[in-house]
Amino acid sequence: MNSSGYLRFAIENRRFLAFGILVSFASSPGQTIFIGVFGPELRAEFGLSHGDWSSIYMAGTLLSALVLPWSGRQLDRFDLGRFTLAICIGLAAACLAMASTVGVVWLIAAVFLLRQFGQGLMSMTAMTSMARYFDADRGKAIGIGALGLAIGEAGLPFFMVLAIGAIGWRPTYVVTGAIVALAVAPAVYWLLKDHGERHRRHLEAHHAPVLSTNRGRSWTRAEVLRDTRFYLLMVGMTAPSLVLTGMFFHHLHLADVKGWSHAWITGNYAVYAVVITVTMLVAGRLVDRYGAVRLMPFHLLPMGLGMVVLAAFDAPPWAAVYLFLAALTSGVSFTGSVAMWAELYGVRHIGAIKSLASAIMVFGSALGPLFMGLLFDAGVTMGAICLMFALYTVAGTALIWRGLRGV
Repeated sequence: MNSSGYLRFAIENRRFLAFGILVSFASSPGQTIFIGVFGPELRAEFGLSHGDWSSIYMAGTLLSALVLPWSGRQLDRFDLGRFTLAICIGLAAACLAMASTVGVVWLIAAVFLLRQFGQGLMSMTAMTSMARYFDADRGKAIGIGALGLAIGEAGLPFFMVLAIGAIGWRPTYVVTGAIVALAVAPAVYWLLKDHGERHRRHLEAHHAPVLSTNRGRSWTRAEVLRDTRFYLLMVGMTAPSLVLTGMFFHHLHLADVKGWSHAWITGNYAVYAVVITVTMLVAGRLVDRYGAVRLMPFHLLPMGLGMVVLAAFDAPPWAAVYLFLAALTSGVSFTGSVAMWAELYGVRHIGAIKSLASAIMVFGSALGPLFMGLLFDAGVTMGAICLMFALYTVAGTALIWRGLRGV
């Protein structure tokens, strides 16, 4: 990786890249890695089994997936600054809704809001913006913008465990919502002060009658839905969402099964974050040099190997090995997937296309925790589930390779 090229690019575009990092970081309250650490407290307070809590999480996530194709498409229609500020307000309200939940129905609604405004719209806005406004350096921009996700994954779950122990889970959500409203929203406004000129240049470059993509045009979402490749790709591209969402959602249970402490598994998220950071930056450089289409076919295999590791070994150090391998897949997926859609289908309708892909991935992320929770309740072991996930990654790899063959 050419570090000087990355540094020069980061300095020249520091304000907009900082926006990407901030917004991807701000998606954390809606990410499974964040919500998952509240699971034991929620199950204890509301008397929920693993399957019950997973079903509630799935219901809220599925509702988010249903809405996301419409809500995400608005990114193509409205000013980026106003759109992002609206998301900040929605996410702050979602945190307060979670803090005040009084029953199952309210809990489903709160999960829906967290997933919609956090994991859905906030992360989609960050990554789509990086893909839309950079062409030659798209991979580097996505890799840098996604650093916010890694920062959140590195420290927030561990600090949430500490905060829950110190002040309780409800006040922790209140504080989180206050930070989003009082710190993130004003910072977004400041970072996008000079965005108008960037957007004008983008319109001049990409809204001409003929747009530069691999096929000389940008596809509409309706055209993408008629493309067989899209469905082949989505089965495999959904694997990280389904598998890792399920695993992170049940990490504290994984720790209990393996005999690890909760602080040990969440503390090792730092390994995940460091590896995913380096991987995203390297992958960004590779995307710019070789294209995402050439990078993506085999990105699931490290995650599959990580599942085999979990199935085979129980000693505490293997937690770091598993998270290392999972981070390799996640890092390439974060950077390469958005760039891949832009390379295949163009950038003019990238918000609509990315929101469609995101909705399907959100649907997968809803199935992962439920699938695992129901299997736990039925007595299926963690090792057996990990081996099932390993087989899925092999099948997903084959489908991605088939979908991208000849592109």
